[in-house]
Amino acid sequence: MLIRAGGDSTRVEVMDEISPGGEPVERFALGHEVSEFGPVQVTLMTTMPHSILTPAPIGLVDPDVFHLGCVVRGGGVLAQDDRHADLGAGDLVLYNPSRPYVAAFAPDGPAHQVLLLRFSRSLLPLPSREVRHLSAVRLQGTRGIGALSSQFLLQLARRMHELTPSDTARLATLTIDVLGTALADALDAQNAVPPHTRRRALLAQVHAFIRDNLGDAHLTPGAIAAAHHISLRYLHKLFHQEGHTVAGWIRERRLERCRRDFADPHLAAHPIHAIAARWGFTSPAHFSQAFRAAYGLSPRQFREQRATVHAD
Repeated sequence: MLIRAGGDSTRVEVMDEISPGGEPVERFALGHEVSEFGPVQVTLMTTMPHSILTPAPIGLVDPDVFHLGCVVRGGGVLAQDDRHADLGAGDLVLYNPSRPYVAAFAPDGPAHQVLLLRFSRSLLPLPSREVRHLSAVRLQGTRGIGALSSQFLLQLARRMHELTPSDTARLATLTIDVLGTALADALDAQNAVPPHTRRRALLAQVHAFIRDNLGDAHLTPGAIAAAHHISLRYLHKLFHQEGHTVAGWIRERRLERCRRDFADPHLAAHPIHAIAARWGFTSPAHFSQAFRAAYGLSPRQFREQRATVHAD
């Protein structure tokens, strides 16, 4: 199956640039979810195997617009500017939809899933000439900064349905910083990225790692620093610059997850200590004290209050 792509419409959506006014998106996309992260549009797209996208070079897309794809599930090939990238799960690839490109999804296996980020090149702290040299270059998602960036974007894909508009607004700057750092690393041009941008990108990756491991009782500052190949002192410095401590930030996120579960009527039969343990609290007494300090009620009182609200 061949789908023509390229071009734009008055709606600034990734889907408009993949299938502008010709073949319907439904011919190759099983589903897509779109969110706005400030100036970055994020689309989680599920496609059928064998789908091939190839653009009609009609020059209707803003040449300053770029797409960065992160393979969530499956794999395939993307070609542009006499380069091609063989992609697997977790890999990243950049391309410019205003120039000819081909994206072929592998014919075997289940449906493929890709996270597409649409953004203006002007958002990146890199010269346009260097960014263009990165089109259709595989950014490996299994090691180094590529792996950390991939982890952040994969978490974004998994959590998109949970995010509120205020969440996406706060994540916009972090998302742009992660993009800039990943692309600069691929260019072996880290010096072109301002230090504060690298710090924010690293902090975003650390946050994503923590959220993904909140249930691990052994999630400690030392383990987090080791996973990101930084010193414990530097990790504490990153959080201190944001007005937090590492342990405090972990505790707040764990309490938020417990609070959410206590408010869920479907989990009403789950014991309080079991939910606390699920999110990394090993001491019931310490958990109860921390929960009361954060929310002004004991876990049991909070749960009873929420049960009354649902009953009404």
